[in-house]
Amino acid sequence: MATDPAPNPHATAEEVEAAYKDTKLAQVLYHDWEAGTYDEKWSISYDDRCITYATDRFRAAAGDVGPYEHALELGCGTGFFLLNLMQGDVIKKGSVTDLSPGMVEVALRNAEHLGLDVDGRVADAERIPYDDNTFDLVVGHAVLHHIPDVEAAMREVLRVLKPGGKFVFAGDPTNIGNFYARKLGQVTWWLTTNITKAVPVLGDWRRPQEELDESSRAAALEAVVDLHTFDPDQLEATARRAGAVRVRAATDELSAALFGWPVRTFEAAVPREKLGFGWAMFAYRTWQNLSWVDQNVLSKVLPREVFYNVSITGQKTS
Repeated sequence: MATDPAPNPHATAEEVEAAYKDTKLAQVLYHDWEAGTYDEKWSISYDDRCITYATDRFRAAAGDVGPYEHALELGCGTGFFLLNLMQGDVIKKGSVTDLSPGMVEVALRNAEHLGLDVDGRVADAERIPYDDNTFDLVVGHAVLHHIPDVEAAMREVLRVLKPGGKFVFAGDPTNIGNFYARKLGQVTWWLTTNITKAVPVLGDWRRPQEELDESSRAAALEAVVDLHTFDPDQLEATARRAGAVRVRAATDELSAALFGWPVRTFEAAVPREKLGFGWAMFAYRTWQNLSWVDQNVLSKVLPREVFYNVSITGQKTS
């Protein structure tokens, strides 16, 4: 396995200021900043829990689970989607790209630890550094909303796919879902940080101020790197304009998102050691049960636009 040189993990104040005027610099700084703690922050693992989650999301979007011989993950982050799909026997060989050198480094380290056949490159999603007709499948998770020109990226995806090859992008926010998730996160952060500051007996539930300040700076950059939210119909139209066929968007998570976003924000605002295994299982089981309700009950009676996540799949013409 090979990757580009390791990044500087600490952005200077000048770099952060410059990032507000340069979207792609912001993407690199933010995701390099987050790379080392991203799996912990989002409770990402490479075991049965996340293998099942990834393969279920893939099946719901794609309608099948392969196997595919060679797949690329675009905007790989720490490799969550590709590596868990490989462990779930959906993909045999993998490649990863991300604009953030830090994320590529962590993804390749995770792949090596898991004994998976993966190569990686630091790359812009609008200019994918692979030859035409290379991959059987291109995947991404929570990546489209970071890409300035989604249609241009989809044209690149179709270029590197083999004839008849498929793409599956999951985990991006809908217009409505992003609104309520952001509001819930903001309210939870404000309540948690202020209550633990105001009530002396809860003082040891408050993270050190320097950690809270760093989280606030990262959150400020997050607002810069989150470029889009999506309407499912419009996302389908974008994929078709790029040249994709057999395009289909689907949505998931409503009650699960209404529960999950406050929980994730609370977990980020308090010391990790305060939340033990019991809390983790409560949070996971509750989210799992609510996801079942979303999939089997609410999705049958509510419009798809109100759910939090949107996924999209399509194919290159044969």
